[in-house]
Amino acid sequence: MYSISKKISIGKKALVQKDFFTNNETVPSSVVKFICCDCNHENTVEIIPYQSGFPILQMYHEEPVLSRNELLKNGIVKETVPGMQHFGPLTVNNLPTLYFGTSCRTCYSKYLCVFGYGEKQPGLTILDISGIWKYEELK
Repeated sequence: MYSISKKISIGKKALVQKDFFTNNETVPSSVVKFICCDCNHENTVEIIPYQSGFPILQMYHEEPVLSRNELLKNGIVKETVPGMQHFGPLTVNNLPTLYFGTSCRTCYSKYLCVFGYGEKQPGLTILDISGIWKYEELK
């Protein structure tokens, strides 16, 4: 799990076995399985609440990695509803939104995982994975 600092190009969306977790499914962590777009290997990533990921704002603020439009066009995030703007202008399910880079354990293809995590309403904590996309670094 790493942050991405170079400009990237988004590719195919990987098949994710389960992309929505609630309450006890998020404690102490959630294991997410995805299939590599290149070699079909099943990979796993572990998302630990309040420890995994980097703020999505790092990706598009001043467009160091991806533009805001690319994030929206690829369905990675959506515009945040007005009452939840404190989580940032772009979110997943109007929750605090994070991302991380990972790679296939077999062929080393690079992937971007984006997710929202937080309390949706009192007593309901949600981990909503927007998706896992293959990406290439731009030169």
